[in-house]
Amino acid sequence: MSQIQSNPMSVKERVFHSVLFELGAVAVSTVLVLLLSPADTGSAVGVSIVMALMAVVWNFVFNYGFDKIFTAPRETRGFGLRVFHTISFEAGLLIFTIPVIAYLLNLSLWHAFIADVGLTLAITLYALIFNWIYDNARLRFQDSAGVMDELV
Repeated sequence: MSQIQSNPMSVKERVFHSVLFELGAVAVSTVLVLLLSPADTGSAVGVSIVMALMAVVWNFVFNYGFDKIFTAPRETRGFGLRVFHTISFEAGLLIFTIPVIAYLLNLSLWHAFIADVGLTLAITLYALIFNWIYDNARLRFQDSAGVMDELV
């Protein structure tokens, strides 16, 4: 592990991180909705975008609080903490997205729960991989002159 410590994420970088993450999440969830449901392309994209917008807000709020509690440099977070972070985030998001999926796809709450859990499992794996790559790439781009702030 590198001995270099990164600077805390600025609000601007948090927005960048969230948007970049959600663009990938929309692509992943749209493909899954199309493959695993009778939804048409418009509905699949629509559900994915609405969920992404909800997730952007939740991502910002959740990660801000998480970083206040877990103050060590992000790139030094171990696998166990990353798993805890990812599962906590996704469980919180489920509370908000189940009723929305039920409404938009005309599903019962139970079927929306099943669909949302399936999407959540896929996005959880995506989140784990995305955040590990992002944190390590961030460290490489960052230096004492604040290169990360220049990039975003």
